[in-house]
Amino acid sequence: MAQSPSQETIKTSFDPISDNHTTILILGSLPGDKSIEVGEYYGHPRNRFWKILSTITNNPLPLSYPDKKQMLLKTGIGLWDVAHSAKRSGSLDTAIKEEVPNDIQGFILEHPSLSVIAFNGSKAEKMYFKYFPKNSAIKYISLPSSSPANAKFDFESLCKSWSQILETKCY
Repeated sequence: MAQSPSQETIKTSFDPISDNHTTILILGSLPGDKSIEVGEYYGHPRNRFWKILSTITNNPLPLSYPDKKQMLLKTGIGLWDVAHSAKRSGSLDTAIKEEVPNDIQGFILEHPSLSVIAFNGSKAEKMYFKYFPKNSAIKYISLPSSSPANAKFDFESLCKSWSQILETKCY
C-alpha cells in the first residue's frame, strides 16, 4: 500500500561527506523528501545550497553529484545532518519529531582540523545544541536556510551570509 504524502514516516540521514582535510562542517537538519528520493544532499532542484557554495568558493556549479561532493572536499567543507533519523511528514523542518542525533561528537574527534561548524537553518542549530555542548575550539555560525521554503532571503543575501564560513579559511 502506498504511503500518503502527509503520513508521518521515519526518515534517515545520509553518511557525512568529509575527509581528513575537512575544516568546515555544514550541518543540515534531515534530508527532505526529494533529496531522499534522489539519494543526494540538497537534491531538490530549487534548493540553493550547491549554487551558494559554488559562488562563495569561486568554483563552477557542479552538475553531477560526484562533482558536487568533490567541490566540497576540495574546499575543506564537510556536510552532514544533525538528525540521524526522525519522524516527519513531508520535508519541512517544523515537522521533524522524535529525532535521534548523528554521532557529531565522534565526527569532531575524528576531524582534528575542524574549526567551523555552520548550521543550514535554525532547526539544525536548535537540534545540535539540544544534544551537544559547545566546543571552545570550534567557531559556530548560524546561516539562513538554503531551502526553497526560505523565500525571505534572495540569492545575493544568502551568499553574503554564507561567505562568513570561509573567513577563517585560506585557499
